[in-house]
Amino acid sequence: MSAANREKFREVIESGYTFKGESILLGTSILDGEPLHANQVRVPLKTLNRHGLIAGATGTGKTKTVQNIAERLSESGVPVLLMDIKGDLSGLAAAGSGHPKIDERHAHIGTEWMGRTYPVEFLTISEQEGVRLRATISEFGPILLSQILGLNDTQSGVLSVVFKYCDDNHLPLLDIKDLRKVLQYISDEGKEFIEKEYGFVSASSVGAIMRKLLTIEQQGADRFFGERSFDVDDLCRLNENGEGMINILRLDDIQSRPDLFSTFMLCLLAEIYEKFPEQGDSDRPELVIFFEEAHLMFREASDALLDQIEIMVKLIRSKGVGLFFCTQDPTDVPDKILGQLGAKIQHALRAFTAKDRRAIKLTAENYPISDFYNTDEVLTQLGIGEALVSVLNEKGIPTPLAHTLLTAPSSRMDVISDSEKREVMNASSIRKKYEEEIDRESAYEMLSDKLERLEEEAKEEEEAPVKRESRRRRPEKSTFEQIAGHPTTKIVVRELTRGILGVLGIRTTTRRRSTTKRIASTRSRRR
Repeated sequence: MSAANREKFREVIESGYTFKGESILLGTSILDGEPLHANQVRVPLKTLNRHGLIAGATGTGKTKTVQNIAERLSESGVPVLLMDIKGDLSGLAAAGSGHPKIDERHAHIGTEWMGRTYPVEFLTISEQEGVRLRATISEFGPILLSQILGLNDTQSGVLSVVFKYCDDNHLPLLDIKDLRKVLQYISDEGKEFIEKEYGFVSASSVGAIMRKLLTIEQQGADRFFGERSFDVDDLCRLNENGEGMINILRLDDIQSRPDLFSTFMLCLLAEIYEKFPEQGDSDRPELVIFFEEAHLMFREASDALLDQIEIMVKLIRSKGVGLFFCTQDPTDVPDKILGQLGAKIQHALRAFTAKDRRAIKLTAENYPISDFYNTDEVLTQLGIGEALVSVLNEKGIPTPLAHTLLTAPSSRMDVISDSEKREVMNASSIRKKYEEEIDRESAYEMLSDKLERLEEEAKEEEEAPVKRESRRRRPEKSTFEQIAGHPTTKIVVRELTRGILGVLGIRTTTRRRSTTKRIASTRSRRR
């Protein structure tokens, strides 16, 4: 390309990526395979709540891009939440090691590279160590829970009855055993009352809900539902230097449990939307969330669940929250959601088949038309640590397409050891707050007590007729028998008997003595 065109390109990039407000550095532009010195590509903080996409084939550097952006956000005082599906983002807690190629890269970009650590908090929703994230069944509500479970309208109606009954009777729904207990109650002992007060409840619908609960419970949801509920404000903390906390949610053990991941994600977004104040078009986001391996969220999601995600993506922007979806292929993200994403960072795609080539052409159509690039060709020629970039400027207009040499992370580009992780976790200021598992009295205990009382009352009612019949069969006592059996009568009789027997005892002795004398006198005369 001629020098004039090169200069024109430089001017286009400089004007397109120069902003009035704060911005973070992504890298420097590339033309004809050559990095242009300090012709930098940036993204304004103001538009990072407009969401984004980071895509590319395996091994093209997507994870390092996520790491890179998280570092720049933290340095700018913006907290970050990373969904670490592969377990390779823990390196943010340790300083990176220098390398001549890193120095060469940053010489092109026009900045000096320096290794450093970042404030990191490890979170978990599974068996792994970290600050435990929980939520109660009540916090989900019947609508969101129905969508997560994939219930039909009839089953959703039954679930709404459950929540209404628990609200009316002050029965806290905290965990899965609470919900299961109430479902059992309304289909058995409480069926008559429920149908009288709330309407007909189908036993088959209750059974279907129980089976759906079992599905997510087998994926570990029993550890997620409960108390203490995680306070989403704890995601927005800054350290003593004013740097945003980088919260890393450890998810490398739930890749085979997409339902649990989707359940957590929707609950988190719903809680953030409810609690965060309206921000409007603020100068910087309150929080930026990165969903690695985003296809896991959408792969088996129902239409209702996808609709809920789409609604959240549209609405949560007003709360100052940005969402970045990271995946191998942009087509992994549904079109309705893809159309809501402002920043697009596309790493290399591989074309091994005709289907791959068609997919690349479709991907190229999602980017602004460029006078300097043949986009579908560049997509297959990008090197590791390079990407096609287009973001929104401060007016919400897409910036010119830029083939970009990305900055290298300042933290370690590898995982840290288990001992290093434990050291970070032990330094946590909020871990103890969520370490204790609370199991206060809730619907399960209350209904269990109620059923025990009903059972005892039923036994007493069964035994009462037998006792009454036994009393009826016992013969009535006569007046004489009643008088004779009275304690006073017994005392009088006893004393009279003693007196009579005493007199009789004396007379008997006198007669015995006279008889003895007569016998003795008769014997002496005979002699």
